[in-house]
Amino acid sequence: MPQFPQSREIAVSVIDVARMLKTYADQRARQFGISRAQWTVLIRLDRCEGLKQSELAEMLDLQPISLTRLLDRLAANGLIERRPDPHDRRANRLYLTPAARPLIEELSHLGEDMMTTVLEGIDDASREQLLRELGVMKDNLRAAINRQTNTVQDQTATG
Repeated sequence: MPQFPQSREIAVSVIDVARMLKTYADQRARQFGISRAQWTVLIRLDRCEGLKQSELAEMLDLQPISLTRLLDRLAANGLIERRPDPHDRRANRLYLTPAARPLIEELSHLGEDMMTTVLEGIDDASREQLLRELGVMKDNLRAAINRQTNTVQDQTATG
């Protein structure tokens, strides 16, 4: 088996863990009749009720049409509602319904149970270190993405 640079192994491992965590979350969310994507929307709205759909799409890195389908399903199931934005007639704000609260509570317990399984065998100090290092990786990526975006915008403006 060929030996790859450590940095490449880290990238592959992070991608694999993220993919497997998504698969596991999808499997577990099915017991509540929702998808991982719907779960993510509900959790984000629980943290930040009153978001515009465009704001939520950006936070979740979803195309607006994909988010619209998710929101339509959640609204049809009585879990979210769209309310007119008092400052922008073209926009709606997103809110959880009272029916969503018990589900979010159950999903919170499910998430804790899942992460107990995922983090089994990793002590608290290692978890804290992992969290710090993942934070550094996120910051590095955010800065690189911003630099790339600015470079592309500069090239477009001058080209």
